[in-house]
Amino acid sequence: MKRPPVLTGAVSRGLASFTGERAAQLVPQARLAGPMPWVIAIMIALTTIAAAGGLALTNLANAARAELRGGLTVQIVEAGKDERDRQAAAAVALLRRIPAIESVRRIPEDELDQLVEPWLGEMGAEDIPVPALIDVRLSGPVTPGNLQRLRGILGNRIPAARVDAQSSWLAPVFSAISSLQLLMAGLIVLLAATSAAAVWLASRSALGANRGTIEIVHLLGGTDGQIARIFQRSVGFDAVLGGAVGLGLGLVAVLLLGQQFAALGSGMIAGGGLHWQDWLLISAIPLVGVVIAMLTARLTVLAALRRML
Repeated sequence: MKRPPVLTGAVSRGLASFTGERAAQLVPQARLAGPMPWVIAIMIALTTIAAAGGLALTNLANAARAELRGGLTVQIVEAGKDERDRQAAAAVALLRRIPAIESVRRIPEDELDQLVEPWLGEMGAEDIPVPALIDVRLSGPVTPGNLQRLRGILGNRIPAARVDAQSSWLAPVFSAISSLQLLMAGLIVLLAATSAAAVWLASRSALGANRGTIEIVHLLGGTDGQIARIFQRSVGFDAVLGGAVGLGLGLVAVLLLGQQFAALGSGMIAGGGLHWQDWLLISAIPLVGVVIAMLTARLTVLAALRRML
């Protein structure tokens, strides 16, 4: 029995009519009219903000650790001003003779007054006995061993001296930054999963709405892979449009937040700026979003077609 001429011609053409623009018409939809591009735009914008925040926190922590890597603080805890000054001068002279120390600087009293003014108001070292502070920089990193040796050297000659590693003061801050970094990473993973779920729902909905057309394509000899590519292409267009819009919105938010933090004028905050490598990573977020969307659409369609037909 011969096949009808229409079917014979369609099969002989190898479904060439289902490629290019005609293939995209299998899933008719108005670009930017449906919710998918806007959902992807929102997800990309939030991911951009979260990624920029995580990278800024990483840069801030790295800069702070590098600055405090070899830093020590020596306090002369003595109530009497004359005795405090005498022991501070003796400690400076003793520290400068130690080969492992690069620099020694006693913090002037006017700087100490500025440091304690937010807590003590106009009262300074003359009204309240503020310990003398000596900033010490080692030639290498601070280790428990060399910290203990310095405490022993100063403790024998400077009874009021207290030696602390500067990094230990900021240990709670570093711990909080690490927690925020984990939060940002978890948020990025959650947003990626949400985007994939939105694409999955949209693909399933489009499959259901075009079930009759898909059955005809199968009758004409179309394969699951050909049909999946049609849906994959459609979702890819939506992901590109949504990714571009989302990246723009996210960058605007990041720049505005950066200006707000820069206005604080804090040296520690200044170390949290984004480098060119960070901007490259941020600019790659829409590309990753497009790949996730297209891969999710393809796998969803292929899995549904196996159960459908």
